[in-house]
Amino acid sequence: MLNLPIHAVLPDLLAAIRRESNAVLVAPPGAGKTTAVAPALLGEDWCTGEILLLSPRRLAARAAAERMAEMAGERPGETIGYATRLDSKRSAKTRILVLTEGIFRSRIQADPELAGVSAVLFDEVHERSLDSDFGLALALDAQGALRPDLRLIAMSATLDGARFAALMGAAPVIESEGRSHPITLRHIGRSAEKRIEDEMAAAIRRALGEAEGSLLAFLPGVAEIERTAERLAGLPADIDLHRLHGSLDPRDQRAAILAAPPGRRKVVLATSIAETSLTLDGVRIVVDSGLARRARYDRGAGITRLVTERASQAAVTQRAGRAGRQGPGTVYRLWEEAATAALPRFDPPEILEADLSALLLDCAIWGVTDPRQLSWIDPPPAAAVDEASKRLLSLGALDASGRPTEHGKAIAALPLPPRLAHMLIEAEAHGWGATAADVAVLLSERGLGGSDPDLELRLRRWRTERGKRADAARGLAKRWRALLPPLPFKRGDQGVGGERKRASGGGARRSAGGIEPPAAPPTPNPSLEREGRVGACLALAFPDRLSKRRDASGENWISVGGRGFRLDPASPLARETWLAVGEVGGAASGARILSAAPIDPAIVESLFADRIQSGTHVRFDPATGGVRATHGRRLGAIQLSGGQDSRADPEAIAAALLEGVREHGLHLLPWSAAALSLRKRVAFAAQAHDPSLPDLSDAALAASLDDWLPALVSAKRRLADIDPGALSGVLDTLLGWEGRKAVDRLAPHAFTTPAGSSHAIDYEAEAGPTVTARPQAFFGLSAHPAIAGGRVPLVLSLTSPAGRPIQTTRDLPGFWAGSWAAVAKEMRGRYPRHPWPDDPARADPTLRTKKASARSGGAI
Repeated sequence: MLNLPIHAVLPDLLAAIRRESNAVLVAPPGAGKTTAVAPALLGEDWCTGEILLLSPRRLAARAAAERMAEMAGERPGETIGYATRLDSKRSAKTRILVLTEGIFRSRIQADPELAGVSAVLFDEVHERSLDSDFGLALALDAQGALRPDLRLIAMSATLDGARFAALMGAAPVIESEGRSHPITLRHIGRSAEKRIEDEMAAAIRRALGEAEGSLLAFLPGVAEIERTAERLAGLPADIDLHRLHGSLDPRDQRAAILAAPPGRRKVVLATSIAETSLTLDGVRIVVDSGLARRARYDRGAGITRLVTERASQAAVTQRAGRAGRQGPGTVYRLWEEAATAALPRFDPPEILEADLSALLLDCAIWGVTDPRQLSWIDPPPAAAVDEASKRLLSLGALDASGRPTEHGKAIAALPLPPRLAHMLIEAEAHGWGATAADVAVLLSERGLGGSDPDLELRLRRWRTERGKRADAARGLAKRWRALLPPLPFKRGDQGVGGERKRASGGGARRSAGGIEPPAAPPTPNPSLEREGRVGACLALAFPDRLSKRRDASGENWISVGGRGFRLDPASPLARETWLAVGEVGGAASGARILSAAPIDPAIVESLFADRIQSGTHVRFDPATGGVRATHGRRLGAIQLSGGQDSRADPEAIAAALLEGVREHGLHLLPWSAAALSLRKRVAFAAQAHDPSLPDLSDAALAASLDDWLPALVSAKRRLADIDPGALSGVLDTLLGWEGRKAVDRLAPHAFTTPAGSSHAIDYEAEAGPTVTARPQAFFGLSAHPAIAGGRVPLVLSLTSPAGRPIQTTRDLPGFWAGSWAAVAKEMRGRYPRHPWPDDPARADPTLRTKKASARSGGAI
């Protein structure tokens, strides 16, 4: 039996959980908590039922179950099994079930008492996923009302156990020191003008030449992994290259996790999926890009988009720990050492930034109309709850009092986001159920059928794909369709799901007058061509993204919801008149269409006849920042027939401008450069030193929009007509005189060099607050300049006299004493008219040439 660090504290944990119903276990990565705690509970007298171990990812769930089964001398599915969306192995004798957090949420909703379950273990709770937070809230509620004997254990890899302990009724906290092997950190930086794939490939080759063992490299996403892999062509013959991310076939994932064969090394290119939970055997080197890709929900646009940003301090610490799990290791970081202090401390909890539609619906079915009545570490924001409520109301999932309708219950019964579940139910009524199930899988499982924006093309490719992942996805579509409520007529929609006959049922629908149960289900429409069904299904799921072409090239599109979308004109989809859009990415002002399918205008009229309005309509146009008044027939923001109407009510125009900003974002307002700079400085000052400063972020200003924007848009027809000075005045009022003084002190807008030149500080630079200037301006400085009361060093981006970058540093004295000699030697040959002294720390600062300085007789 392995001697893991966690074994030293297991007796304390077992004793605590005998006395109390809840406990918190804090153990660093590699301590063994994931694989050791659940088996240890099986021998306890109180543990007569099943143990559920919740894992944040499918890969980690499967790997943990396989590892525990191997340690027990069994195969997965016997005493220890697992359940994920695409794969499961369990039997009647299974006592420990490792499952993903989403599956647990569905299970506890179906069985609030968790009959036959003795304990639930929440692994990696520090990641603060929405499913984890919600699952814990439901488990605590069930424990308090129905199951006081149920044991709950929260397991975290970071020292935030006190918050979870308080949430869980002053639960005891047990801490494991973990296994600590020495790690050498090497901050090698990277060039901002070069692609991250080039820098990572170079760093990986360097690391393989300098350190022993296998290598794990962290990149933000799959695209960067593939491009880095291309640049690593021609690695030595004894090195195997692997990829590791969630969309890989399980066989390839297992190969990446296993140790390299004797005499060989491996390089694993991974996303953040490898930060926690998994141990990659043999890894002694980590190369960290310092970047992460996270889902961010754009509430105004109603979409979730992936953004690439700097990883948090907690994340890079977790990544570094991978090199020291099994012995001494080396970590190569593609940023300067001082930049670590400027990284955000933790990743933000998902509940503060996610679409809460599924959460709100699940809460309603649980019997809680306001989710904030449950126990949370961080309660869901009111604005997010209100936005989710409106969406569920439009889907007919909730009634006006916030209670779930029959249609809402049917939506919640499906293990899908509400939009996709709604699509599946509605499409089944039209005879397109199998196609809808296929579409739901394609939108949920990235990579199936390729990445072409044409979802019909991806569907055709997927239907011919072979392999475990493609087969599992086809099985998933069948299972989803089998969960649908019965309908009182027959249809024969052929697809991956096959032909089915069903009887009885129907759900609530949204009508012009509100939500009402239908007297009869819609007439099925199985005659629609199979390819056309894809667009129809997408339109059911995302009616607000239904789009019409705006130009001859097919590059610009206007959606029913009023947002402008962009499409590659070279795509065959650009020739269509109407598109049903599934996925979009990018900024709200011009999001790119990532998946779509053509849809016939007649189908649009048929599906959304109750939403087509006639009369005068005042609409905000995000492309121009103004309003358009039209009369005639329209579907949302799309004009179907009619023309311009010049008799626009000024109050209606002002209201449209206000709603336009609320829906499409504050970036449409004519902020001055000084106002934008002030907002960035306030955000930095609040994070770095003074959290009492007012929040001037887009989210905070949008939440108080009704308090300050109506006066600015009164009697205006376009947002561009607003006086930028008035917007600056709003910020000054919100900040106050004392707040402005604090910001100027902690986050000045510019830095004055010893040479007397003033340079704006870029607070949005990837490396942290940055000043760009020539090195001669800093001559004579023996201490590195800093802001935020001296706690945050400025990033100095030093340039040649021609403005080309030559060095980036957060340690000016170290630069003077170190690589300056080599830089100066090279620069003397290129720019001989400028001073390049041997000891710049003692030289006079100057922005003049040597001849000009000599003529003036002064240093500056």
